[in-house]
Amino acid sequence: MVTAFTGSANAGCGFEPQHEKKATFKTAAFRLVDNDQDKIVGMWKVKFLVGTDVFDFGYSQWHGDGTEILNSGSRAPATENFCLGVWAKTGHNTYKLNHFALSYNAATGLMDAMVNIREFVTLDQSGDSYTGTFTIDVYPPGGTVAVAHVAGTITGTRITAD
Repeated sequence: MVTAFTGSANAGCGFEPQHEKKATFKTAAFRLVDNDQDKIVGMWKVKFLVGTDVFDFGYSQWHGDGTEILNSGSRAPATENFCLGVWAKTGHNTYKLNHFALSYNAATGLMDAMVNIREFVTLDQSGDSYTGTFTIDVYPPGGTVAVAHVAGTITGTRITAD
């Protein structure tokens, strides 16, 4: 049996016997709290497909604070191959991700595009793989109207320390 102390207390100077604190007991209840991190948190080997063609591939890390980073395997580092994102859980084992990349001209070093990548993924029951859809919208630097749009499917396989 679990109990908790309750009572009253008075503030003031001096001792007043008529206001002596008396302890009483009440039953207490425990509330279960899930302290485990979300299942999506971790490192993933990812593949972006448009139809049956590989559009991009790489490694993605989903962090417990709702941020994400993707290292693109199809882009040269000189053109920028990392993008940063934020994610939210949308339902049981389902997530949305919104991330951004900056693209640079390898010869001049000047920014040539801003890219917005959105994913909607569902983890399988094991939590070791996911599938979903993605869209990519490409904007000119400082632009607000997309000059290109790509849509497809994405898969992810968890990478472990083993």
